[in-house]
Amino acid sequence: MLYSEIVEIYEELASTTKKLEKIDIIAGFLPKLKGCEKYAYLLRGHVFPDYDPRELGISTQLVIKSISRASGFSQDEVVSKFKELGDLGDVAVNLLEVRKQNSLFLKKLTVSHVFESLQKIASIDGAGSVDKKLGIISELLIGADSREACYLVRTLLGDLRIGVADAVLLGSISKAFFPEDKNMLIRVQKAYDLITDFAQILTFAFKGHHAFDHISLIPGRALNVMLATKVSDIAEAFEVCGKPAAFEHKYDGFRVVISCENQKVHLFTRRLEEVTSQFPDLVSCVSKYVLAKSFVLDAEVVGFDPKKNKYLPFEAISQRIKRKHNIDELIKKLPVELKVFDVLYVDGEQKVELEFLKRREILEKIIQEVPWKITLSKQIITDSEKEVEKFYSESLKLGEEGIMIKNISSPYSPGRYIGNMAKLKPNVADLDLVIVGGEYGTGKRAGGLTSFIVACRDGEEFLELGKVSSGLKEKASEGTSYGELNDILQPLIIGENSQGVVVKPVVIVSVTYQNIQVSPTYSSGYALRFPRISHYRPERGIHDIATVEDIKVEVARTARKSVKKI
Repeated sequence: MLYSEIVEIYEELASTTKKLEKIDIIAGFLPKLKGCEKYAYLLRGHVFPDYDPRELGISTQLVIKSISRASGFSQDEVVSKFKELGDLGDVAVNLLEVRKQNSLFLKKLTVSHVFESLQKIASIDGAGSVDKKLGIISELLIGADSREACYLVRTLLGDLRIGVADAVLLGSISKAFFPEDKNMLIRVQKAYDLITDFAQILTFAFKGHHAFDHISLIPGRALNVMLATKVSDIAEAFEVCGKPAAFEHKYDGFRVVISCENQKVHLFTRRLEEVTSQFPDLVSCVSKYVLAKSFVLDAEVVGFDPKKNKYLPFEAISQRIKRKHNIDELIKKLPVELKVFDVLYVDGEQKVELEFLKRREILEKIIQEVPWKITLSKQIITDSEKEVEKFYSESLKLGEEGIMIKNISSPYSPGRYIGNMAKLKPNVADLDLVIVGGEYGTGKRAGGLTSFIVACRDGEEFLELGKVSSGLKEKASEGTSYGELNDILQPLIIGENSQGVVVKPVVIVSVTYQNIQVSPTYSSGYALRFPRISHYRPERGIHDIATVEDIKVEVARTARKSVKKI
């Protein structure tokens, strides 16, 4: 298969914003991938399944050097064109088109060559790795026509700009292979949430309905966790989860899936990133105190002060997620406790279809609780609002975030908000949002980003909600600092405009605000008033951020409260 065939699909997808049209386009293409299902990753700009930790890790600067080498234009000329066009993909089209006019008989790029070259780039490490990557990228660009070069560059930078995410690709698989069976979309989605591999799902689809009958999660592999809806009070919590319901403390840590097979333990964040090497203390803990040979657990990692035996806020332990060196020193300084609240798999048997109470019973049998090392989440089961109020108050006094509410008869539903689980927190207006751009500062912060454009999600798109310029610290020791966030965002810059830069939408932050107002200034149609960044959330992914529907609900809720006051 020629790479130009996939580029044609990219261009069709980029030409429409309608989800159903995108699904139809991909559905028409997928049957061509029989026997080479792995190429489906390219439709999302990837070359590995979601659970695979390998990344291309290509910086904007390296792409600029590659375009320079492939086109014959100087790096300064490439940078100048980048500032003019704002997208290195467009820069590649513009500059390589000039070269192509003087080049004849170029061998056409194949998908296999592109795919294997990109995978090779991800495996290059150590001394001389930058030059090796530069050589491979330049060779690809030299062999590409200008249209192909555009999407090669966008793939390298992780920003295809075609509006295809999980829901579109899964919908396309269902449409292509099971057009008459509407129930198959749910089965396809469930299968993906368990095994997080589009190529494998596509392989099952080629085999037919029966291939989806006995799909099980795979220990040692990341999976999409079950998600909780937000509720505003205890009465709404009962409406969502039924009576009686299970109530648990909501800990101020970060969520982790712990997966063990053949005595090998893996830890994954909710964004499917492996953090096993950062937490050898947790690996040792679960190896010793989980009484099973293989298992998959859903839990929260909470930091604590060993001198005071007091839990610490998330901000204190967030540095442990990011730290790759001097781990032993940090373990002593910032120890953590594992709060386990669900089990999905034990000793060869999947447990996700069991009702919640039975899963909790299994946890009580296999977890040997040791305070400040591993315990079950604190829980009550009740239909009494008064009892819940007491439990909620106790949680807040301990410095925890609030409470979780669970339907006691429900299965575990990976990757979905379907009313089986809810969360209740104090009335602090905050949202998890993604940074999509930034503006440079002046004075002492000249040259660095000081204002950040944050966005919510609308299907496959990101809609801006406002600009945040406060909440960050001057020093990293005080919390997330301007310098730290700049270091994180600089390699993610994928475009420039008159105001500042466009960044790859992967960095999640929690933002507090006074209220939300209707505004034509931002693409969402809304704007946050007095927003502040409260936390950088490295463990959270795109599916965790607020949606535009969440924003509408919050605006309506605020309006109702205002009417009540009047």
